[in-house]
Formats: sequence, C-alpha cells, structure tokens
Amino acid sequence: VQLVDSGGGLVQPGGSLRLSCAASGFIFTNYYMSCACQAPGKGLEWVSDINSGGVSTYYADSVKGRFTISRDNAKNTLYLQMNSPKPEETALYYCVRGFARTPNKRVGSWGQGIPVTVSS
Repeated sequence: VQLVDSGGGLVQPGGSLRLSCAASGFIFTNYYMSCACQAPGKGLEWVSDINSGGVSTYYADSVKGRFTISRDNAKNTLYLQMNSPKPEETALYYCVRGFARTPNKRVGSWGQGIPVTVSS
C-alpha cells in the first residue's frame, strides 16, 4: 500500500489550495478514503471522508462549506480542495485509507503527510 500526498505549500487566508493523494498497491475503488491533519503541537484531527464510489462525503464542522473532498477512481487519486483556509488550519495533512474519524496512525494506511501553511 502506498499513499503519496502532494500539493501542499503556502496559501493566503481566503485563497485556495488543492491537495492530492496518489494511491497504489491496492484496489482503490474498494476503499473508503479520509483526510486528517495535525497542527503544530496538537493531536490528529479528522477533516473529511468519502465513500468508495465518491457519492457520499462528510466533513468536520469546522471545514464544512469550504473544503471539498473528491476522488478520481480511474486515476486512483484522492483530492482535498481547500477554499478560504484559515491560519489555524496550518497543519500536516494526511491521506488515509479507511475511516479516520478518530484518527490513529496505527489504524489504516497513511500517506506521508504534506504541510500546508496558511499565512499572509
């Protein structure tokens, strides 16, 4: 199983950024996928998840209406579109195979994490 996170970087508050996660080594279409994050000095937090078909999506209340999770099963890729991010959302963002509503790196398979810095 390999999950490679990409697309992070510096974004201004109110801007936008799209994170990608390229999956390999398993049948992507069979799995629920999630995004989690870890801000500096804080614990892991669930951000969003999406079912295997890409029809059902769920979000943490703090990002609802601003972030959009999606997947392209033909490309084995998960996306997280971050619109109007806030400085407090500066964190390492992770792609996770499976559920991650109580994120735990010992459960599921995790990408390497990609840093996102929200700052003007």
